[in-house]
Amino acid sequence: MSEPSPIAGTAADGALVLFSGGQDSATCLAWALQRFDRVETLGFRYGQRHAVELECRGRLRDGMTAIDPAWARRLGHDHTLSLDALGAVSDTALTRDAAIAMTAEGLPNTFVPGRNLLFLTFAAALAYRRGLRHVIGGMCETDYSGYPDCRDDTIKALQVALNLGMDRRFVLHTPLMWLDKADTWRLAASLGGDPLVALIRDESHSCYLGDRTHRHEWGFGCGTCPACELRRAGWERFAATGAPGAGLGRRADA
Repeated sequence: MSEPSPIAGTAADGALVLFSGGQDSATCLAWALQRFDRVETLGFRYGQRHAVELECRGRLRDGMTAIDPAWARRLGHDHTLSLDALGAVSDTALTRDAAIAMTAEGLPNTFVPGRNLLFLTFAAALAYRRGLRHVIGGMCETDYSGYPDCRDDTIKALQVALNLGMDRRFVLHTPLMWLDKADTWRLAASLGGDPLVALIRDESHSCYLGDRTHRHEWGFGCGTCPACELRRAGWERFAATGAPGAGLGRRADA
């Protein structure tokens, strides 16, 4: 793989990636490893039903270090923080054993109020201590479920608040903000080719129900929850293009 094209003036700065173990955060980690000299990762335990995603993080990190020696040199510490209070105050289908449905407010009940605001605030606090300037998250306004804390305006406003409140010049990056799920697969293919696409397909987790028993062309999941449907549709659009990595959809044991 070719050496990365650094972002002017920032390649020597460190980055912290919000790394859940899902498709989006795995793609963001590869994006960061291609751009920054020092990259650390941060995951959260908040009582999520799909906590199996956290078990995927180590395999994804190990897989990326095997893809590119430069990525292996740049990948630094991994951190996990407990935010049990978020799960305790949330009455959602991601933190309770409840059927996934729409609420009276017009949002899916998988929306955990304040989640991304807290994630980014804690990430900035950790970045402050670790001497990292860049914080990367997989928030997306193009292919999402209507979560207000995924909107570009929300992230920009929070960046201003964090910089004022901590007297720092943090930069919040959202490389997937204007990409749909097919574009996210294409981005992974452009960053790491077939090996990265296969790694993310097989080892990342998106299913809201935490299902790792059913194997599909696009990865593991129940196949019916909104996260699985979004991932499946994106993979099918990606595979239809014949792009690098798009022919990896079916294994002999599928």
